[in-house]
Amino acid sequence: MATSVINSQHIRLARQLPRPLLNFFQRHPPGTYNTSASPSAAETASRLPASTPIPSLQTLQAAPHLSTTTNPPATPAQMAAISALYATSNPFLPWQNPLTSAWRAPRYSARHQQELYTLAKKEGVLSLLPESERHPEIKGRKREEQGLRVKGTGVGQKVKGREWERQLRGKQEMRRKAMEGMAELVREWKERGHGRGWKKWPK
Repeated sequence: MATSVINSQHIRLARQLPRPLLNFFQRHPPGTYNTSASPSAAETASRLPASTPIPSLQTLQAAPHLSTTTNPPATPAQMAAISALYATSNPFLPWQNPLTSAWRAPRYSARHQQELYTLAKKEGVLSLLPESERHPEIKGRKREEQGLRVKGTGVGQKVKGREWERQLRGKQEMRRKAMEGMAELVREWKERGHGRGWKKWPK
């Protein structure tokens, strides 16, 4: 009874999601694919020769037929296994056929991935989407590790700035102290004959 209530609640909440997210979850239900942003070392070693570089996302989108090789025809069992691997792969990342070593471009473009991430973050279901270089958390970690493009804006860095910017905080502190002692300064000014005998005029 409790399980049916929970399932009905999940269905009701899912129907409130925007159409792009609903379409994505219908095609790729959470938990049915690899959510990692990069393949594991064992998986990469078993599928990719050591001398073969992994092409970038932009390269694969520009040439999805990249890295085709001439191999003997695959058996039905091999084709079924490859189809199962492809179905459970991350739809946001390029995928390499372990039999032919040919690469397939991601099933969702970079623009489409960004739109899905934006909607999922707004709806609070970002953790249900697979990871890629467009993922907000991954982008945030890279920004912290490498810093922004403007020098000095990373974590633990400091922008040099112009001379007046570097001296501004010290000057503001001097002005604050001068204003606090202004009453005493005016009293001393009047007592000494409006500045007679002062060696140095206050600023």
